[in-house]
Amino acid sequence: MEEVTERRDAAPAVNSRAVAANGLRSAPQRLKDVSTAQDARLLVPVGEFSRVLGGGIVPGSIILIGGEPGVGKTTLLTQIAGVMAQTSGRVLYVSGEESASQIKMRADRLGVAADELFLVTETSLETIFEHVQSIQPQILIVDSIQTTFSDDKPSSAGTVTQVRECAARLQMLAKTTGVSVFLVGHVTKDGTIAGPRVLEHIVDTVLYLEGDSFHAYRLLRSVKNRFGATNEVGVFEMRGAGMVEVTNPSEAFLAERVVTAAGSCIAVTMEGTRPLLLEVQALASPTVYPNPRRTANGVDFNRLQLLTAVLTRRVGIRLAEQDIFVNVIGGMTVDEPAADLSIAVSIASSVWDNPVSADLAIIGEVGLSGELRAVSQLPARLREAAKLGFKRCLVPKTLRRGDPLPPGIEAIACRTLSDALKVAIPMDREKKPQQ
Repeated sequence: MEEVTERRDAAPAVNSRAVAANGLRSAPQRLKDVSTAQDARLLVPVGEFSRVLGGGIVPGSIILIGGEPGVGKTTLLTQIAGVMAQTSGRVLYVSGEESASQIKMRADRLGVAADELFLVTETSLETIFEHVQSIQPQILIVDSIQTTFSDDKPSSAGTVTQVRECAARLQMLAKTTGVSVFLVGHVTKDGTIAGPRVLEHIVDTVLYLEGDSFHAYRLLRSVKNRFGATNEVGVFEMRGAGMVEVTNPSEAFLAERVVTAAGSCIAVTMEGTRPLLLEVQALASPTVYPNPRRTANGVDFNRLQLLTAVLTRRVGIRLAEQDIFVNVIGGMTVDEPAADLSIAVSIASSVWDNPVSADLAIIGEVGLSGELRAVSQLPARLREAAKLGFKRCLVPKTLRRGDPLPPGIEAIACRTLSDALKVAIPMDREKKPQQ
């Protein structure tokens, strides 16, 4: 307690009203006079978490982490709180949903032990500010923003008014004192942050922890970051000892691949600045229904419909009497058009019951005329494929000059989807199975 008392005098008093008042006492500065020395990032020993934040935690930033119940938000933040308390200074973990003893039980299970990690169960914003004044932490974690309320507002915790007010005051705390604030946010049934959308505009960074109970992998995705690239992804694996970072996710996703299976191929996608190799599987089966089914898991349904139409009209594969199922292995979701060609090839491979070449990776966007269109960051994609042992890669043929392609992998350029299928699925065209 003596150490805590000494630290009270080292910084100005902090409370919600004082922070709000200090925020009004602003003074214009010349751009050249603004110092950024105090904004050096706090290094995070967890590489996947640091990647998503853009290289570390910016002092005075406010970060929102959302995700479905049970996905692992509290587990991940407990681990981050432990390592940051060991390396960067005091961390105050405020929980409105669990007691301190419950958090301690989780910390023991995760192997978290840090003398500078403080726990408190509290939902009153004014009391939280008093604890911040007393502890003077480097990092403040509020779990969750929906359980926090301010005495200045008559509404109950979790309402639009309370969520907006508490987030705004915590933002002012972060900007005026340099304390980095993490907010945990619940999500609604459609997967968005519960409460007003303005909450995402108040914070500096919005992270989503994605995954489900049927897969061990969890994806920490950045959808907004004022201090780094957006759409970055960190990959973790949920184990008994907590969240373990996956440093080579492409290798993990391809570990159980059966190279001789028809309807399976490898797509090279980009998640932010990181290239990922994913297995795309398709199954075509004669339908027993008047209208054939189209089922997409991990890819956009409308994109699947488009590619099915292109295969029928431009390549001549009759799919009107086939049920089509497409799945991305590992629980991943692929949104970018660069995965079009891999989806189309996997469908054709299943229809013809002939496997795709095992050493071939596939990149390309498919147009409505059956043409292949160029994609971004092709050299980075090829380097990742070569690193995992792929010898060839199917790419769109383009007349635009770009960066030189990396050595160690052969880039096979094709103009149309028909040409790409001839390369990807080696077979005797005279003996092609009945479509």
